[in-house]
Amino acid sequence: MITSRRVFLSGSASLIVTSALASNAVATGSKKTNLVVVMLRGGMDGLAAVPFVGDNVLSNARPDIGIDNPISITGDFALHPKLKSFKSLWKKGKASIFHATSIPYTGRSHFEGQYLMESGGVTPYIDKTGWLGRALEGGGKKSLSISLPMPLILRGGSDLDNFMPSRNSLPKDDILNLLATNYSQDDMLSSTLATIRKRPISMMNMRNRSGDQDVSGLAKIAANQLADPDGPSIAVFDIGGFDTHSGQGGDHGEHAEQLQQFDNVIGTLYENLGDAFSNTIIVSLTEFGRTIEQNGGSGTEHGYGTAILMAGGLLPESRIISDWPGLKKKDLFENRDLNATIDARAVYASITARVLGTEHKKVVEDAFFGADLPDMTNRIFG
Repeated sequence: MITSRRVFLSGSASLIVTSALASNAVATGSKKTNLVVVMLRGGMDGLAAVPFVGDNVLSNARPDIGIDNPISITGDFALHPKLKSFKSLWKKGKASIFHATSIPYTGRSHFEGQYLMESGGVTPYIDKTGWLGRALEGGGKKSLSISLPMPLILRGGSDLDNFMPSRNSLPKDDILNLLATNYSQDDMLSSTLATIRKRPISMMNMRNRSGDQDVSGLAKIAANQLADPDGPSIAVFDIGGFDTHSGQGGDHGEHAEQLQQFDNVIGTLYENLGDAFSNTIIVSLTEFGRTIEQNGGSGTEHGYGTAILMAGGLLPESRIISDWPGLKKKDLFENRDLNATIDARAVYASITARVLGTEHKKVVEDAFFGADLPDMTNRIFG
């Protein structure tokens, strides 16, 4: 299958949409399933997003940046007050959380951590492809990139064609006609070109509007495209600003503002996907968590364990999924961080396999180099 994608930038947020054209869903008449990955760069504080309220350890460790008005979801866990859309879906049985999880990286470097969260490997700068790109490629999906640079998470190992339009314009009819003429015998490329032509003008011009399009606008465009049975099946959002070494805030502040952006993505997708929401799953991705204790600048340092937030109609019910290690000193990683008891790669492998309709073992082999990752399908979808 040929896929095409386009990148939209807006301040600290961006959107990458990967179109699935000649998909098996269309061929068999079954419904297309969608995966939305929201990358939260800077180290999203899982203990701020989903605070543990079963004891006073966290509140004592963060007297100035604690969450004063958490939204209760279970006896032991709550949500940050900015996650209102997520809570609404939680009440509908369409949101879940993996807590005390992380990719297997403990070096606390943003550069290395973000590289590994996209590559799916364990050694920084070794792998030149991304886990999602390898999963798509392993499923027989060929990628046609309509913008550069291709993000690491979507890079596959071969058959990667790239076309870069000028900064002030996207493919015009004469270029598309030339491509169609030269590759008239390529049915899949012809389908790609047809999809590019039918994209709305507002979508085609989005790259030129970096100053006036917020993340909710990007999410609305993504929803409209994902809802198209012949359109995208994969969307990747990229939201920065989670590296809060000072002035992190609690209910309000810098970290809260970034969580608000994440929540806006979820809420906008739900409002605009329509029936397609029932066949969609949204999942967060970050490089690591934050320290338990606040620092002298009312912020937090780079940590280890964090949380994965999921939403979508593919989820059967709302639940906390965790092998919770506890927050007492003896339970922390290196006496300072929430420990990670679940490899985040196992979560992404199971979700990707479900969306692509592929065996878990194959996704692990293709996307995560055959790592020893347990199948989390029943814990997520069972």
